[in-house]
Amino acid sequence: MEILGGPLFSVAGAGESHGPAVTTIINGCPPGLLVRRSDVQQYLDRRRPGGNKHGTPRNEKDKVVFLSGLYQNDHERMLGGASISVSVDGADFSTEGFEEGYTTGEPIAAIVLSTSKKSGDYTQFAGAKGQVRPGHTDLVKYHKSRGFVDIRGGGRSSYRATISDVIGGSVARLFLQQRFGTLFLSSISQVGQLRAEHSLADRIESLATGEDGRVPESEVVEIERQINAAEVPSIDSEFAQQAGELIKRTRQAGDSLGAAVEVVAINVPPLLGEPLYQSLKVRLMGALGGLNAVQSCEVGAGKDVVRRFGSMNNDPIRKSGYVTNSHGGLIGGMTTGSPLVMQVGFKPTSTINLPQQSITKDFTEIDFQLEKGRHDPCVGVRAGVTLESRMAIELLNAAMTHQGHWGPDGYLHP
Repeated sequence: MEILGGPLFSVAGAGESHGPAVTTIINGCPPGLLVRRSDVQQYLDRRRPGGNKHGTPRNEKDKVVFLSGLYQNDHERMLGGASISVSVDGADFSTEGFEEGYTTGEPIAAIVLSTSKKSGDYTQFAGAKGQVRPGHTDLVKYHKSRGFVDIRGGGRSSYRATISDVIGGSVARLFLQQRFGTLFLSSISQVGQLRAEHSLADRIESLATGEDGRVPESEVVEIERQINAAEVPSIDSEFAQQAGELIKRTRQAGDSLGAAVEVVAINVPPLLGEPLYQSLKVRLMGALGGLNAVQSCEVGAGKDVVRRFGSMNNDPIRKSGYVTNSHGGLIGGMTTGSPLVMQVGFKPTSTINLPQQSITKDFTEIDFQLEKGRHDPCVGVRAGVTLESRMAIELLNAAMTHQGHWGPDGYLHP
């Protein structure tokens, strides 16, 4: 079984790139959280293909419909939005989805239809004589499944599967924001050889200087606005402009680029996580590092600590808290209350238009040339919201794990 988070708060998904829909089941959300479909849709809009001019040309609307786990007494408001229709054996059926409601504590189900598919683009990869794209899952998935694999768009290995991450993460971040004031941001920090000069983590840490170390929500909203207004989602607008031009040139050349993305949780409750085998560091590095195309995952100062002396790397502590944040908000697998900072490295998109050496699935050597397809030249451009979502899922699960230890209402308080 594949789930994100768990055992207390978890997200499970089903659906392939060119299947009819992606289905999501969220388990363990506490009752009483107001969820509006529009609150979740705004995050799906950041993830969706076609939502960024530097991403894939595939254009999906990715409108979410909630099917269970929400309720309120005002049925008109609860059911006043999305609907779904099906036609089976000549009979037509339709029903309303939930537009807004309070979580009941029961499983929350959601569906997103897939409507912009060109499945004929993938016949090149079909069967035992099907060709293998270097860097992609074509070969291993074909043989692992004994040939019974959906080749269209990468099947379940497609980035489309992250729809479930974002839906589940959206619910998690709504709860964390309401309960603790926890917020999430991400920023592209590198594209190919091009590096940003300004860091999201540095910007957040410069604002977390008050006695309680918290950052006002208004400041976070303004930073988010600046990131979203850039050519690619980055705190460094000059870098973002150059990165956009680099991605455009790379796409025209038929190649692809890697990228690094900073992801930061702000106003994180302290003492979440365990010290060893279920440490929050293990959980977060697994969740973020396990995302499609990710090749590296760092906490805080990351690999830069290798070059430092302890006297340089140790974060000074005063009664108001940590003065610096080399530890990235995690020590001994537990949160310290400082901003939770991670940086994730994505490999260049595997599917490219340049000739490459490869094989067919029966191991015949070939000179591979992609015939058709629509792909991101730099997958990191759309990855930020998924990283934020996965971080939120793990943080909520960790908070719920500790709920018996904290506060008269059973939930951890900052």
